[in-house]
Amino acid sequence: MNKLKRVLLFIVIVFMILVIYTIWDNNRVIIVEEDILVEDLPVEFEEFKILQVTDLHEKEFGKNQKELINKINSVRYDVLSLTGDYLKSQDSENYSATYKILDGIRNKEHVLYVPGNTDPAPYVIKNKTVVRNPFLLGLEKRGVKLLESDYKINHNGVAVQFVNFEESILEKDEENNSSVLIALNHYPIVDTRIDQIRENPNQHIRNYDLIMAGHYHGGQIRLPFVGALFVPEAWYERSGLFPPQDRVKGLWQYNHTKQYVSAGLGSSNAIPFLNFRFLNTPEINVLTLRRK
Repeated sequence: MNKLKRVLLFIVIVFMILVIYTIWDNNRVIIVEEDILVEDLPVEFEEFKILQVTDLHEKEFGKNQKELINKINSVRYDVLSLTGDYLKSQDSENYSATYKILDGIRNKEHVLYVPGNTDPAPYVIKNKTVVRNPFLLGLEKRGVKLLESDYKINHNGVAVQFVNFEESILEKDEENNSSVLIALNHYPIVDTRIDQIRENPNQHIRNYDLIMAGHYHGGQIRLPFVGALFVPEAWYERSGLFPPQDRVKGLWQYNHTKQYVSAGLGSSNAIPFLNFRFLNTPEINVLTLRRK
């Protein structure tokens, strides 16, 4: 075998290994944990845990979502936050991938949902009447609460309050009387938008202890030593091509505002032949509040 044939054989073998690994990697789930330090956190909420499950895009992890359900049920959490994009498109009626998860998990005491851009709008007009969409009705039947304004969990006179970010910026900060304030949103809130909201007299960045979001998929396609090549973000130059790597996933802080962005579970079909994740394992996230 001459040198050229050996090189070609090596390339073919490496390619096959990458394909097999990518298929395996796209069908497993890891648990990513992060401590969130909160100034003067009440002792009642020390080690309060939030589980984030986001950007499913109808992905199945094992028969009847068994693998994902087992991962979720292995975690102790106080709140389950669902930050959008559970369907492939707003027109999809394949609700079963999401419903199977909710039917299989044990802890549904506090489950909060904000829709993503591929989920249907929460409300539709039917017979000249505004009603909840069928997907949302199925979520609510399974114990999920649409987070439209705020949701409080009280312990011994102190509270952690969850708010819908887009709704909360229209309210004044004095309306918050909770010890801990956490905002849920599908889209990450980029630095430029935070600045813009602060400059807008009709909007208010409240004193959030944390903002939680998804949407980016961690870049979906990631390369060694480079990271994410693209995130769907119109606020960035080049519309998200070659984004700032410290703003793609995980925890960051800007202007006293902490934000955590999950890489999520599924993949986008915006570019059909790239409808997979590469070197980017699907994840669920456990955020633990700790006193700073």
